[in-house]
Amino acid sequence: MGATVARQLFAQLGPTATVFLRVGFGALILLAIARPRWPRFAADQWRSVVVFGLIIAAMNLCFYQSIARIPLGIAVTIEFIGPLGVAIAGSRKPLDFAWAIMAAIGVGLLSLTGGTVAPLGILFALGAGAGWASYILLGQRVGRLVAGPDGLALALTIGGLALAPFGILGAGTRLLDARNLGTGMLVAVLSSAIPFSLEYAALRRLSSRVFGILMSIEPAMGAAAGFVFLGQRLTLRDLVAIALVMVASGGATLTAPRPRAAPDVP
Repeated sequence: MGATVARQLFAQLGPTATVFLRVGFGALILLAIARPRWPRFAADQWRSVVVFGLIIAAMNLCFYQSIARIPLGIAVTIEFIGPLGVAIAGSRKPLDFAWAIMAAIGVGLLSLTGGTVAPLGILFALGAGAGWASYILLGQRVGRLVAGPDGLALALTIGGLALAPFGILGAGTRLLDARNLGTGMLVAVLSSAIPFSLEYAALRRLSSRVFGILMSIEPAMGAAAGFVFLGQRLTLRDLVAIALVMVASGGATLTAPRPRAAPDVP
């Protein structure tokens, strides 16, 4: 839903400035809630938080550039290759390679959709997928290193600062329009403050395997949101392709090897 609201800002601000408002307002909201004690962070904590923030900025920038060019459901499905790769990485089981092939077929079908998918949009969606994979892995590390929501609040702040020059250059004084600011705040609540907080809390408590299973419904939700709120219709081939990626994601995370439990210390 946040992405569908963000699309309405593209005509006024463009994707880059919209991302800046989303991440910037999201950072302000979480800073007000968390009130992190940043001077007490160690060097390794800061390194992880800074990299995490830059990944968040790049991931969201790629995603918004993607949905500016291709339908939301297709963009979310291609982006989902990132979490799927996390589930399959390091596996040697034939079944996991079968899941990967199924996902590749699904993405291939989406890429071959005539007249509705721009190649640059696909590339941006793939970039967002790589960012999402990095977000999952590094989010777990930051969650272990930094207590509570402090790490996420500071990471969003760093991401917002990194996006600021590009957002200001792209939109200029249009960023000061009250209506644009209000819509940007709504996007931040729907797309950053609420979902990032919930995902970050989940990553602190769940393995990437379980997280991937729960997130495998996201391509369908993206397609549904695009249809209901943006009137974006998908062909039967698109729907089959999205279903293939969802099944591959759920199957890969379900059959992925469980991490070994740490031995009991006497």
